Amino acid sequence: MTEHDAASDSSALAADSTADEAQRVTMFGAEWCGDCRRSKKLLDGLGVDYDYVDLMVVDDGADRAHAISGRTNIPVIVFPDATHLVEPSDAMVHAKLTELGLIG
Repeated sequence: MTEHDAASDSSALAADSTADEAQRVTMFGAEWCGDCRRSKKLLDGLGVDYDYVDLMVVDDGADRAHAISGRTNIPVIVFPDATHLVEPSDAMVHAKLTELGLIG
């Protein structure tokens, strides 16, 4: 394998990884936040495959959530269609997941 082939393979793997992440739900939250615990419980109960970004553990987590929502409120839930909800009710999250076909 040449260096160019290796670079191409790495780029392809990175693109695949990015595509996989784009198909996932991501939730930014913190354990001290009641709305975050509620939304996390809902996603877990519905069996949704999602990434959880704990703002108390991930150094740039709060900055990333703020960049997405333009707000400091949490949770911020980002969906595969690149939309997001901030401090959503369970009904709002459920409706969005249903709309995207992520739950039945």
